[in-house]
Amino acid sequence: MRRRDFIVAVGGAVSLPMAAWAQRAVTMRRVGILVVGDLLVDIKKGLAGLGWIEGRNIRFEERRADTDEQLPLYATQLARLAPDAIHVDGSSELQAMRHATSDIPIVFSNVGDPVAEGFVSSLARPGGNITGFSAIGDFSVATKILDLLKKLAPTVERVAFMYDPSLPLAGAAWAVVETAAPALAVHATKMPVRTADDIERAIVAFAREPNGGLQVGPGYPNYRHRELIARLAMQYRLPSMFGYRSYAEGGGLASYGPDPLDISRGAASYVDRILKGEKPRDLPVQLPVRYQFVVNLKTAKAIGLDISPNVLAITDEVIE
Repeated sequence: MRRRDFIVAVGGAVSLPMAAWAQRAVTMRRVGILVVGDLLVDIKKGLAGLGWIEGRNIRFEERRADTDEQLPLYATQLARLAPDAIHVDGSSELQAMRHATSDIPIVFSNVGDPVAEGFVSSLARPGGNITGFSAIGDFSVATKILDLLKKLAPTVERVAFMYDPSLPLAGAAWAVVETAAPALAVHATKMPVRTADDIERAIVAFAREPNGGLQVGPGYPNYRHRELIARLAMQYRLPSMFGYRSYAEGGGLASYGPDPLDISRGAASYVDRILKGEKPRDLPVQLPVRYQFVVNLKTAKAIGLDISPNVLAITDEVIE
């Protein structure tokens, strides 16, 4: 063998183990995900944009519950796996995860008021192992949603505020709606619901009188049954306003709420920072910055509603 060929051969033999060693040296981080039903915040996509590629340098441990009752079991399972961080999407998930661990960093999204609900000490200094992104900056958003509903459908005189009575913040949101209603020339009534049967009975009863509209508050029962709510609202020609764009995408008339992409990016950035060594207690809880007003023109047409050009001019997105 010539000297040059010998050197190339030896070099190649050495480089192969080195390459294999370098590949093995990549640390695989693990992130837990706990949700009920559909995932509102796509944490995987957000982390991929920050260089965390599933199967290459990160692995996800996912637990998706069908009901709130399953959450304690899945939270306990995730805690036993001891991932580097856990993302939860909602108050029920955070409550279950908080009881399962006080050590593993938890990043939440779509939690109404994490201070009032007892999850963190303060927004600026959350303390403990929990931080994240709130879904509600303040309850004036409920007034804004009611105002937009009246702009969309000026003939509405009665508004039912649909909410989950088990949600700690539902009472505060209702109080804001009740206070704002007279100035907008509407009469507001409460519509507490938990199940699909509750929703159908309540909407059918409310629709017996004319000039009604729906304002759908937060809560997983409402979100899980968003297509049912949209279908019934369309069937009984009730203009409806929601707090998340996924409702409008599912057939609701319109939505006004935090930009889900903005929240996804934020939650992913916090998980990224924790994986790189920062502590949840040092990351302040963030409030929504960007809101979106989305109108579904197909639904408007189906219920015989003509939306004024002035209202369409202030929308962020129109579904046609």
